[in-house]
Amino acid sequence: MSENTKRAVIILSGGLDSTTCMGLAKEAGYDLFPISFDYGQRHKIEIENAKQVAEHYGVAARHKIIKLDFLRDFGGSALTDDSIDVPNVMEGTEVEEIPVTYVPGRNLLFLSIATSYAEVTGSQAIYIGVNALDYSGYPDCRPEFIHKVEEVIALATKVGVEGKGITIETPLISWTKAKIVEEGLKIGVPYELTTSCYNGKAEACGECDSCRLRLKGFEEAGSKDPIAYLP
Repeated sequence: MSENTKRAVIILSGGLDSTTCMGLAKEAGYDLFPISFDYGQRHKIEIENAKQVAEHYGVAARHKIIKLDFLRDFGGSALTDDSIDVPNVMEGTEVEEIPVTYVPGRNLLFLSIATSYAEVTGSQAIYIGVNALDYSGYPDCRPEFIHKVEEVIALATKVGVEGKGITIETPLISWTKAKIVEEGLKIGVPYELTTSCYNGKAEACGECDSCRLRLKGFEEAGSKDPIAYLP
């Protein structure tokens, strides 16, 4: 690759949002460098989905999978602690300000490690599928958080000191789930290779908050979700 090649690190979970980011980065002309995290999540099956997505985009050889087992050791989240149930949020039910599916420090860790990969690969951008609209209770999905991390990257990296910098791209941050699905379908995002279910089974439960948001997004986009759900 030449010095002028546009490169981007994609934080790829194997879910709908991060895979849409992968597609958008490709459409924007970036060479893709996906990175996924095995942090002991209940839905670890998503790592296999991320591998399939990387294969689909022809960048499996660059796909890094980073183990962060200590997040399960810490617990404190329904996604990393088996003693905390994944909630099924019924429509019209009030949810707590910060959901129990929030994983303490997760996006801060992900962005720090992705920054290292970005420096090594000469990437100018990091794509992350945070969404402040559907997950407004997650403090590490807010625009303010992203802006502060960008400031730290500028101060803490060689490329930042040299004035080149690394931007954090959050194209989905203010999109509804329906718009995410609509825009993804336009550019051929392989949603059939993704999963969103927090329960981590071969067939999605259709009941957890993440499944409900996904199904609602496809319905409002006028399309059928291509993945399998439990009957």
